[in-house]
Amino acid sequence: MTIKKLGMRHILTICLTSALLSGCESYAISNDGSPTSKKTIKKRPNFVWLVSEDNSKRYLKLYNAKGAEMPNIESLAKQGLVFNNAFSNSPVCSTARTTLALGAYPAKLAMEYHRPFERINLPRELSTISDYLTKAGYYTSNDAKEDYNFVSPENNWSSSKKGASWHDRKAGQPFFHMQTWKTTHEGKLHFPESDIENLPTIHNPNSVELDPIHPNTELFRYTYARYLDLHKKVDKEMGVVINQLKEEGLLEDTFIFYFGDHGGVLPGSKGFVSERGLNVPLVVRVPKNFRHLLHKDLQAKLSTRVDGVISFIDFAPTLLELAGLPKSKLQDGESFLSKNLSLDDLNKRNTNFSFADRFDEKYDMVRGFRKGKYKYIRNYLPFNPDGLFSSYRYKQAAYREWKHLFKANKLNSVQSAFFKRKPLEALYDLEQDPFETKNLALLPQYTEKVIKMRAGLQKKLQSMPDLAFYPESYLVDIAKDDPIIFSLKHKSDIARFINIIDMSLQPFEQVKNKLKAVLLSNEQWERYWAMNAVLAFGDKANEFLPIIEKIRQSDINLINRSRAIQYLALNNGVSPQLELEDLVKQAKDPLTALAILNIATQLHDTLGIAFNIELNKLLKNSTETRGTSMESFHKRTVDGWFKARMDYLKNI
Repeated sequence: MTIKKLGMRHILTICLTSALLSGCESYAISNDGSPTSKKTIKKRPNFVWLVSEDNSKRYLKLYNAKGAEMPNIESLAKQGLVFNNAFSNSPVCSTARTTLALGAYPAKLAMEYHRPFERINLPRELSTISDYLTKAGYYTSNDAKEDYNFVSPENNWSSSKKGASWHDRKAGQPFFHMQTWKTTHEGKLHFPESDIENLPTIHNPNSVELDPIHPNTELFRYTYARYLDLHKKVDKEMGVVINQLKEEGLLEDTFIFYFGDHGGVLPGSKGFVSERGLNVPLVVRVPKNFRHLLHKDLQAKLSTRVDGVISFIDFAPTLLELAGLPKSKLQDGESFLSKNLSLDDLNKRNTNFSFADRFDEKYDMVRGFRKGKYKYIRNYLPFNPDGLFSSYRYKQAAYREWKHLFKANKLNSVQSAFFKRKPLEALYDLEQDPFETKNLALLPQYTEKVIKMRAGLQKKLQSMPDLAFYPESYLVDIAKDDPIIFSLKHKSDIARFINIIDMSLQPFEQVKNKLKAVLLSNEQWERYWAMNAVLAFGDKANEFLPIIEKIRQSDINLINRSRAIQYLALNNGVSPQLELEDLVKQAKDPLTALAILNIATQLHDTLGIAFNIELNKLLKNSTETRGTSMESFHKRTVDGWFKARMDYLKNI
């Protein structure tokens, strides 16, 4: 048979699916669409992803003596690999699952916001792991959560629904099955405080190990214990699937991955780039019939602990390699299971990039860069406290108690930090300070380390480039059709924006002339980042008051005007209520209005100011007029953001 040039990224399989067990010829298709290799594959492995939602590794006894026993997961660990340093790149569902599906950073694809106001189109050179495997002859099933920030390819899964499984595949067809359990989801902790008396826990609340950021209260201890109970429950539920594989004789043909979809979910974890929000459990059971796909030194080692750093961008390339498929040139990850990758080399991997942006209606922009034992965090909007109100988050009683104790001045400095202004940058020694409570960034002995880590992050952001340096209200319309083309056109602009905001890391006297020039720029997004730098400097920037006043009164960008009002309210006592209320009414799109509402929320929480904000008629109807990409569920979500914000702002 003559092989002609086929579609990019895929495998041409010249045999019937039912003949896969006896052998077939396969051609790897390179990124330019031409066949690059030819080999006979007698059998290909199956893959199963078992996913528990919202849980960091510390809740498992497999990692922490105070964690929950999970016998089914522990049995997988006895015949596979336990990863001590596995990370979600993002600490929240939709962005984390987007990363898993693509093997690429959502921040370079305009997909970094949870949930997306509009889903972004995939670039031509990139698709999902399920799409790649489906086109390569795999049966792909998903039970049942997707939660992506992109427009899914047609027939992304062979079956994606409640109860989907591998059982509908053709005889002998290899499969990839993903199943998610909500048992440990954040919503399971939205219980009334009366449950402390009415619903006792299996785990003893008085024996739990609290994070140092949390107050030692009856409610927090109970919440911890109840969450540990949920881990025992989800282990039993996942055990059903593991037993199915065993009973059907599939266990030794199947790589089983167990992991959390990101960290969480006690207060101050999910949604934040702390280790609590990112460091997930990961166990990979290696089947006997496919150990040969791993390096020789891993083939002989079962129940092995891996210390190397891997993250969600690496999962898709790993499955592609194990399945004998090439990875896309737009994937950022690298396989961590390979014939050519020894345990020693795997353990040398020591870097991770993380990001947090909008979480539902709460805006922020934080980037993290880890190298070895050091973790560097850059807070681009330091005036936004971590504890800034988010309606879903505060449905958890422990969250509400934590904030109440802060307002009552009953927390220590470590516990109070969550509700206060953040540092511009932070450096943590994770070996000495695993809970990230001691910021080393301002200590003179760490100056050189901070400079190196800062440079490492800057290089990462510029090389991607990170599209979040344009506000979401701009990106959603301009970049959604092809984010890669947009990024290529604006890479130098993004590098310039990064340099503008990083002026805030230098002494004011050294940068004030440059900063003044940018405040007077004709380019609205240069002024946007200059205003963020001015807010970071605080009252040191008061000599710019005439310029700030001009931006407040006449800038064409409503967010820039709102930032100027925010500065004047925080540093000069100017009343912001009437002007911000009016700017929300002037906003022509929901995301601009949402950004202004976040500024009002920061002033509400910091200065105790109430706002009586109403949307204009256009905004009330906007989610109905944006087109077919706004699904009914999505409209309810966006409407919920506004209602939660406006109701909250009315009260002190």
